[in-house]
Amino acid sequence: MLGDSLNGIRVIDFTQVAAGPVCTQTLADLGADVIKIEAPTGELCRALAPFVEGQSLGFMALNGNKRSVALDLKDPGQLEAALQLAASADVVVESFRPGVMQRLGLGYEDVRQRNPGVIYCSVSAYGQEGAWQHKPGVDGVLQAVSGLMSVTGLPEAPPCKVQVPVVDMVTGYVAAIGVLGALARRRRGGEDGGEGQWIDASMFASAIALQQMSFASYFADGVPPARIGSAAPYAAPNEALRCADGWIMLAAYHPSRWEALCGVLECPGLLADPRFRELSGRIAHRRELVQLLEERMTRRPRSEWLKRFEAVDIICAPINDYAEVIASPAFADAKLSETVRHPVAGELTLPATPLRAVGEVPRARRPAPLVGEHTREVLRAAGIAHDNEGNKTCL
Repeated sequence: MLGDSLNGIRVIDFTQVAAGPVCTQTLADLGADVIKIEAPTGELCRALAPFVEGQSLGFMALNGNKRSVALDLKDPGQLEAALQLAASADVVVESFRPGVMQRLGLGYEDVRQRNPGVIYCSVSAYGQEGAWQHKPGVDGVLQAVSGLMSVTGLPEAPPCKVQVPVVDMVTGYVAAIGVLGALARRRRGGEDGGEGQWIDASMFASAIALQQMSFASYFADGVPPARIGSAAPYAAPNEALRCADGWIMLAAYHPSRWEALCGVLECPGLLADPRFRELSGRIAHRRELVQLLEERMTRRPRSEWLKRFEAVDIICAPINDYAEVIASPAFADAKLSETVRHPVAGELTLPATPLRAVGEVPRARRPAPLVGEHTREVLRAAGIAHDNEGNKTCL
């Protein structure tokens, strides 16, 4: 199974909130043993709403399949315990501001001295080098500074962010890919591998990569892309269109599909109109085109148009809310939700991992751990004493 791919790989997780935990949960979903190091009060995401029985849903969504060890890194003995765990790991992932782990004595060089083969991944707002390395950042701020908010929303509306934390998510996946590449290199051994690496996962760089097509266009013509709502700047019609009772996202810019669309809408005049004959003209006259298309489409319900469009192979889909998404055959067939039983929050339905092979149904994740739930278990296995007062002393 794909979920067994990283069996035998141990990850020490010093991350918090979203981007770092996405990385480590991805590694856990692939079979790695992920040990999350938290302060005795828990990491920051545990305090973020919404809550179920006092437990953060955000934390529970991003920390399944992990074990939690509570350590006070300001205490020398507990700091040494954390360093000993890191030195025995295959992978260390941290998401503090650059310099924090080094000041604690848990930086890459500190861990590498004890474990030369360690793969150490640092997740941060702007990377480990450069003029902005010490700036703080969160998802919305990175959406702003990376240009993403300048291309999101309608031209006449205020700046608009992607509502879900898309920069956090993509940074987590980029970090996981970097770790997987470093593991493959280390496994290869020889002159080109066998040693560890320090992976630099920057939210800023990841946000730029998320926009690589738009930046490539800007590099080519020097024209900053404008906000155009749901439309694709490179094609038309390729946008949300209004029906009598809802909206459809439609992509009919290929010549054969454009012709088929005009046929279904029973408006052959659009084909003959010189403004719309070529793709470049449809892009240039997008506003007029959308008005003409919606004049037809608002005469019938969304379900009828979807049937008609699909019958002639026009690419389209309803613009669904979350209730419609989870009721769709695609969601059910892909088994994209799972039920877990949390010791405090009770039975929960959460998103499932998208990582799977053909024909494979991934095992449900273990619930996210309570703060320090596995402290004694992990430290005892590592040969680190743990007294009744919660202090840790290296043996």
